[in-house]
Amino acid sequence: MTRAHLAVTGALTAALLLTACGSEGGDGGSADEVTVVAGFYPLEYAAARVVGDVPGVTVETLTAPGTDAHDLELTPRQVGAVQDADLVVYSAGMQAAVDAAVAEQAADHSLDVNPVVDLAETGEDHEGHDHDDLADDGHEGHDHGPLDPHFWLDPERYAAAGDAIAEELAAINPEHAEAYRANAAAFAADLEELDSEFEEALASCEQDTLVTTHEAFGYLADRYDLHQVGITGITPDAEATPGRMAEIVRTVEELGLPAIYAERSVGGDLAEVIGRETGTQVLILDPVEGITSDSAGSDYFEVMRANLEALRQGQVCS
Repeated sequence: MTRAHLAVTGALTAALLLTACGSEGGDGGSADEVTVVAGFYPLEYAAARVVGDVPGVTVETLTAPGTDAHDLELTPRQVGAVQDADLVVYSAGMQAAVDAAVAEQAADHSLDVNPVVDLAETGEDHEGHDHDDLADDGHEGHDHGPLDPHFWLDPERYAAAGDAIAEELAAINPEHAEAYRANAAAFAADLEELDSEFEEALASCEQDTLVTTHEAFGYLADRYDLHQVGITGITPDAEATPGRMAEIVRTVEELGLPAIYAERSVGGDLAEVIGRETGTQVLILDPVEGITSDSAGSDYFEVMRANLEALRQGQVCS
């Protein structure tokens, strides 16, 4: 039994005391109410867009703003919410505690978006010395296995997640099936517009190498013909070895990169060290795993457009 399963089992014992008088798992309250529980912000946002103003439907997230989605631990009440939800939307491999809770309490009322978004390999090896494109093989040994979970940074994949959520809700709540599908189509149209903005802005750039602290931007780089080089790996708390830091410094200097990218919450110190050593500007690139008061916008689209401006500046795009 894994540590995540042990934690969920303990949380479930307490949760049963809290929900003993509640509904059976998956009932989600009265017949006129539907509850959707999402693992983390991008899934919450997609679900909220699909729900729109359909009455009686609530969307909740398990990951509070400012909490690292990767390392989430569930409270007893959250395990109870997973049990009682009508639909749990999650991405297998992203959050071990959520995976365990779904397996034990929501196997019959959950949606793993991974099969529909077609996760790609990370191009990362576990020692951090080979950061090639998304199609590289044999990259075992990091927390997510060989697959990159950050699919929402590719607008096309994100739209596919929205469509899948709409179909699940249509089956659960057929009275509003057409509304869910229409909302998903509107979400996809907004994502298509965002995709066009990225394509146009990044079509002609002096630099195609993208140096980031957290190697979370593989989908974005692949879609817009950029080459991601990560200081650390796919998980934001990974550590960079002195050898890796030296390798990044050489890359920045050899390519004459005018900018490298850090996140607001992690990796800034590493980027600043390299920036000082190479005279390179440090810009913010947000993986949009969550929205906080420090984010460059109030939702996914605003933060992604702020990312686009940083990329336009850092990659010297005309």
